[in-house]
Amino acid sequence: MTTTPIQMRFADVDMLGHVNNVNQQHYFDVGKSDFVAQVLDPAPNWKQEGLITVSTYNDYLAQIRYGEPIAVLTRIEKVGNKSFTLFQQIVNTATQEVKTQSRSVLVAFDFVAQVSIPLLEPWRKSFGKQL
Repeated sequence: MTTTPIQMRFADVDMLGHVNNVNQQHYFDVGKSDFVAQVLDPAPNWKQEGLITVSTYNDYLAQIRYGEPIAVLTRIEKVGNKSFTLFQQIVNTATQEVKTQSRSVLVAFDFVAQVSIPLLEPWRKSFGKQL
């Protein structure tokens, strides 16, 4: 599991006083990027082979207010032939309250041929260390 501290910006908060759902998705994306950087070895070569997100599902459990200390927790939930599922949570780091959780399916992709490909074997090994 990776933990990604989030620096909340004033602009992330809407007129209702909480972090807007669109900005929460940005937080999850930061967590995904951090996970890929920390876990995948070798790192994707984004001009050739990389990952694309094909599905995202979120559960909004509690409001996130401006100034709350938050982080995104990211872990592998499932590994398939060409894809894997990430489970993520935005948590208040002071109280450990889960604010939002997300599941995302990412697919290995050949950007030159524009087709999905099997997960690279080194990536599978990296995932094995996380399961």
